[in-house]
Amino acid sequence: NLGETVIAVADARLPPQNYPPGFKFNGSQVNFPVNGYRLLGLMSMIDPPKAAVPDAIARVRSAGVKVMMVTGDHPGTAAAIAKSVGIISMENSAMPITLTSTPTSQLPAGIVTGEDLENMTPELLEDILLRTDEIVFARMKPEQKLQIVESCQRLGAVVTVTGDGINDAASIRRADVGIAMAGTGAAYTIKSADIVLLDDDFASIVSGIEEGRLMFENLKKVLLYALSSNVPELAAFLISMVAQIPLPLGILAVLAIDLGTDLLPAVSLAFEEPETDLMKHQPRNPDTDPLLTEQLLFLSYGQLGLIQAASGFFTYFVIMAENGFKPDRLIGLRQAWESKAINDLRDSYGQEWTYDDRKTLEYTCQAGFLLSIVAVQWSVLLQTRSRRSSVLQRPMNNWVLNFALIFETLLAFLIIYIPGAREGLQLAPMSPLWWLPGLAFSLLLMAYEELRKAIARKHKGSWIDKETR
Repeated sequence: NLGETVIAVADARLPPQNYPPGFKFNGSQVNFPVNGYRLLGLMSMIDPPKAAVPDAIARVRSAGVKVMMVTGDHPGTAAAIAKSVGIISMENSAMPITLTSTPTSQLPAGIVTGEDLENMTPELLEDILLRTDEIVFARMKPEQKLQIVESCQRLGAVVTVTGDGINDAASIRRADVGIAMAGTGAAYTIKSADIVLLDDDFASIVSGIEEGRLMFENLKKVLLYALSSNVPELAAFLISMVAQIPLPLGILAVLAIDLGTDLLPAVSLAFEEPETDLMKHQPRNPDTDPLLTEQLLFLSYGQLGLIQAASGFFTYFVIMAENGFKPDRLIGLRQAWESKAINDLRDSYGQEWTYDDRKTLEYTCQAGFLLSIVAVQWSVLLQTRSRRSSVLQRPMNNWVLNFALIFETLLAFLIIYIPGAREGLQLAPMSPLWWLPGLAFSLLLMAYEELRKAIARKHKGSWIDKETR
C-alpha cells in the first residue's frame, strides 16, 4: 500500500432515444443506469508530501510534539502516507482501534476510523489518545475533527491544527493555534486561522516552533543578566543603612548602570542564535514553567548577584583601607562622615579628613564599586549565552553582543574619568591598581559558572542541573 488513490474508469452505451444530446444527468436524483458498465481500467493517483515534511516531522517529534493525522481519506491510504512522512515509524504497524479493541496498555501505533469514533464516548477517546504513541484518524467528518481537538485540550495539551479545506475551519477555529494554507486554503478557513502559511509548507511550522522557543530562551537570558546587577545595587544601600558606613554606591551610579552600561548588553542577548539542543527539549508547561522561575531568580540573585556584590564591596573596602579607613573604622561612621561641620574626622591611622576630602574619597569608592560591577557583568554576559555549554564552546558570532561588551567598557571609563564626573555623577577618577579586584572577581565568576555547567552536563537531572536554571 503506497497510499495512492485508485479510480476505476468504466463506460456504458445508453439508448439515444432515452438520452438525447443535451440530456441533463442528475447525480443527486439518479436518472441514469448505475450498473451494467464496462470496466476500461484503473488509474492510480497520489498527491505526494513535500520533500521537507519527513525531516520537519522528525524535528518536531524530537522536540516532544505529538503529531496526529486527521483525514477523510481511506484508512489504508492514511496509514501509508503517515508512515511515509514519519507520523508512524517504519518499524511500527498501525493497529486498528475499535470499540471492542481499545488499547489496555501503551500502543506504539494505531488507526481510528470515523465509523468507530461515532460509537466511542469522550472518555474512551481520551484514553486512546493517552495510550497510543502514534495515531492516525481516517474517514473523519468535520464534527469528529472538532471532537478530537476538544479531547486533546481536555487532556491539557496545547493543540495546533493545520488544514486548508472548508471542513477544517471549525477545528482550526477551536484549536489553541489554528494554521491555514494561503495557496490552497478556503477563504473561510484562512479567516478562521490564527496563522496563515504563505508557502503552504509544513516545515514552516517547525521553523515557527524553533523561533518561538528561541525568543523565550533569549528573554530568559536577558532577565538573568539584567536582574543579577540588582543585588549589588540593593546591597549597597541596605548595608550602608544597617552598618552605617559611607554610601558605597550612589543613586546616579545606579542609574548609570541600569540605563547605561547594562542596557545594550541586555538587548544584545536577544540576538543570540539557538543552541544545538533547542529542539530537543520537551515542551514547557505554560502553567508551571513561566518566563520568570524560582530557578532563574536563585541563579541570578542567589549566585551571580552575590558574586557581583562581593566584588563591589571588596573594591570599596580596598580603596577605603588604602586611604586610611579600615573596615572596623567605617562601621557607624556615616553620620559623622556626612556632617559638613566636621573637618577633622580621624581615620584608622589618626589622619584628619575634611568634608570635601571625604566626599572625594567616597566618590572614588563609588567609581570603584561601579567598575567592579561592570567587570563582573562581562563574565555574566558571556556565561548567560548558554544554559549548559561552556563559554569556550560558543563562538563569538553575536556581533551585537561583541559591540555591547566594548560599548559598556568604554562608557564605564567615560563616566568615571570624564572631567566633571565628580560634580555631575558623583564619581571620581581612581588609580588603575583599583581595577584589579573587579577583574579578579570576574575571573572567579567565570570559573564558578564553568564548574556549575560542567556538573550540570555530567549529572543531568541533579540538584545543580534542576535548581540553577
